[in-house]
Parts: sequence; C-alpha cells; structure tokens
Amino acid sequence: MAQKVQVLLIDDLDGGEAHETVTFAMDGKSYEIDLSEANARKLRESLAEFMKAGRKAGSRPGGRGKPRAATVGSPDTAKIRAWAKENGYSLNDRGRVPAEIREAYSNANA
Repeated sequence: MAQKVQVLLIDDLDGGEAHETVTFAMDGKSYEIDLSEANARKLRESLAEFMKAGRKAGSRPGGRGKPRAATVGSPDTAKIRAWAKENGYSLNDRGRVPAEIREAYSNANA
C-alpha cells in the first residue's frame, strides 16, 4: 500500500499558511517558528540591525561541545523535513531537525 505524507505548516503568529520554519537563538535558547513569507521577512527585518552589529557565535562558551543552533536564515526546515520523509527518515513534524538529517539533506542537495 502506498502512502503520501503531506506536511502543512501553519503560521504560529496569525494561524494562516506558513511557508518556512525559521530557527533563531536568544539568551542561550534556540527557537523554531513556522511563518508566512511576510512574517518571516518581518522577523528578519526586525533583527537585521542587531545581527549587523553583533558577532557570530561559533561554539558554546569555553570552546567545547557542538556549535550552537542555526540562526535566522538557515536552510528552509520545511523543505528538509519533506526531503527527509521522502527519503525514509523518521522525523517529527515540529521541533528541532537532527544535525545528521540536515547534513544528509545538504549532501544530497550539494
């Protein structure tokens, strides 16, 4: 029996159709939010001044451990999720996309 799994994103701000999942970090905590193109643009524009003045944080304090979560502008998580499901990966519809899946997606789409 064949199955077709379709992931529909809902904008977490206004309840309309979302087009992407935006990942960002603040105060040591990572967040993901599903947004329409307009709301994603609004978020990026709101943070642009701060991002320009800030510096990129490459790793956790002390230089140990894995790099921090991706920041605003990371590859479209919705596309990664859809690709992962089409390619047999087990993945939740929400939450963080594991690094190994992001890496596999990147390798497959390089």
